[in-house]
Amino acid sequence: MKYVAFIPLRGGSKSIPRKNIVPIAGKPLCHWAIEAAVGCSAIERIYVATDSDEIRHSVANAAFPKVELVDRSPDTATDTASTESAMLEFAESHEFGVLVLIQATSPLLRSDDLSQAIERYERENADSLVTVVPQKRFIWSLDSQGLATAQNYNPLSRPRRQDFPPYYVENGAFYLSERIGLLEHQCRLFGQIAAHVMPEETFYELDERVDWKIIEAFLKERSSEAPAANLSQRASRIKLFLTDVDGVLTDAGMYYSENGDELKKFNTRDGKAFELLRNAGIQTGIITAEDTQIVARRAAKLKMDFLYQGATDKDKVLSEILVKTGFTREEVAYIGDDLGDLPVLEQVGVAACPSDAIEAVQRISHFRSTRKGGEGAVREFAEWILLRNQV
Repeated sequence: MKYVAFIPLRGGSKSIPRKNIVPIAGKPLCHWAIEAAVGCSAIERIYVATDSDEIRHSVANAAFPKVELVDRSPDTATDTASTESAMLEFAESHEFGVLVLIQATSPLLRSDDLSQAIERYERENADSLVTVVPQKRFIWSLDSQGLATAQNYNPLSRPRRQDFPPYYVENGAFYLSERIGLLEHQCRLFGQIAAHVMPEETFYELDERVDWKIIEAFLKERSSEAPAANLSQRASRIKLFLTDVDGVLTDAGMYYSENGDELKKFNTRDGKAFELLRNAGIQTGIITAEDTQIVARRAAKLKMDFLYQGATDKDKVLSEILVKTGFTREEVAYIGDDLGDLPVLEQVGVAACPSDAIEAVQRISHFRSTRKGGEGAVREFAEWILLRNQV
């Protein structure tokens, strides 16, 4: 393999506990970096190195394509250990041409940045590559007496900022290192070094809590500006349609007969949705924390491909389904309404919810139905998927 990505993730973060898997803008931090690598066709394999079982669980359950989890030894995962130590540990035990070191603390990274950087790396016949951002700032230094001296301009002839020549700052998003040179120099940058220039907002790295607020704002802005065409493209790839039950296929009401039997009210229009999906070649299924014969009979009548009841860990169930089908998470649509659905909604290609879903679910859903749970929300979502699936 020529290009492999290497993403080192430590479990013990002091500034922000559990940093690498804390959700930011709707998904665990490390998932942003992994998704960027997955979207770069030049990267053949993605290795996530970690010392944390919690991180392993988060990455494994996401079922990312091209991703392999590898162990990170305790010596390379301490507060004082360098990133180079983890890179060298990996390089000594794996064969590849070029290592693409990606740091999860830069979630503003895009797949296009990786692709363009690799093109530049090859075009310039470089040995290594660093990512930088342009800056136009007036730099000063202070001497021992506290007196200031301008470093990059003449205060007597102060230029306008737009006319000020930029300098470039390393942003730490990712690096390219030829394996042979990495092992020889014991350093990520060596020989002829190319530079990939990234947008100015990628200057921020997620190290402190204040960085979190800034970067999350950029990520949310990016999501809100995503063109409708991109979402339609996602919908066109859907091969599996999954749903919760209570609050989605039902109105979340709790009904009991005089004998104490539990009852549920389903919507016939939602039922028709699964027939339409099946006729279009899209598989269907239910993932619910409840475990009742009512749901089992409903799933059988609707001829669903999958039924998972008593599912308290829905992201684990999703991972099992992906293994069985061979689908990727980008090929899955899911509609849910409450906290238990969040782990799945954060991972799938298209996430949806009824109009009366909790706020946290509405915030991360790509599609929000105009109807409440049990009142045709599933039918509306299914028809929206089908319309775009046929394009």
